[in-house]
Amino acid sequence: MKRLKKAKHVIYLLVALSMLIIALPRISFAGGMDWVNIFGIVWVLFSMLIIGAHLHFILGVDEEKKRALEAIRRAKLRQWEMKLLDKQEQSKSV
Repeated sequence: MKRLKKAKHVIYLLVALSMLIIALPRISFAGGMDWVNIFGIVWVLFSMLIIGAHLHFILGVDEEKKRALEAIRRAKLRQWEMKLLDKQEQSKSV
């Protein structure tokens, strides 16, 4: 299942890269800041955002982040358990 998801993102990444490679030479950035040039700049930035998002997923940054957050959650849970045990021991000794 994971391979299918990664393959899907690889295909989308290749499509976005090919669209950028095909369109970039046709977009003219010379000639001032008119609506056509602004559209070209926004289109390139949007395509870069899409490419970055797919690279983010393919490289597995989300999985690493999930593992790190899970480790933090487990550490906090242990701290809470220790605090509760300490409170129970203090209430028993009083």
